[in-house]
Amino acid sequence: MPGPIRILVDADACPVKDEIYRVAERRQVPVSVVSNSPFRVPTGPLVERVVVSGGFDAADDWIAERADARTVVITADILLADRCLKAGATVIGNNGRPFTEASIGAAIATRAIMADLRAGGDAIGGPAPFAKADRSRFLQSLDEALVRLERKG
Repeated sequence: MPGPIRILVDADACPVKDEIYRVAERRQVPVSVVSNSPFRVPTGPLVERVVVSGGFDAADDWIAERADARTVVITADILLADRCLKAGATVIGNNGRPFTEASIGAAIATRAIMADLRAGGDAIGGPAPFAKADRSRFLQSLDEALVRLERKG
């Protein structure tokens, strides 16, 4: 029998934590909120706060080691998304856009190009500001991912 469905959140810069808590409560899915520093999370049996050491990529390592086919990972970190996809997890960006096997290669390549441009001193903008449409898309994507996992049994 497969393990329980769960949500792992790369939480340090996640703008949709409240939305995750609401969906998790409605669907009765446990959530692990992983960060390098403590912050408040709702009290209750479904939400676990995990504070990892301040080591480089410690939160990413914790999440990647626990990601599997019954896990939804929430992250904006492209390299973490890649690791979790390889482990079989469903991965959703903070903006609601899913990371997939088909899209992750282009995302990694774009990340590398942007890093090279920044290293070369080029002034480039960051990601687009988080918008109301992103929040709505995120809620829909998370709900759909959980429904798919429930149907798989």
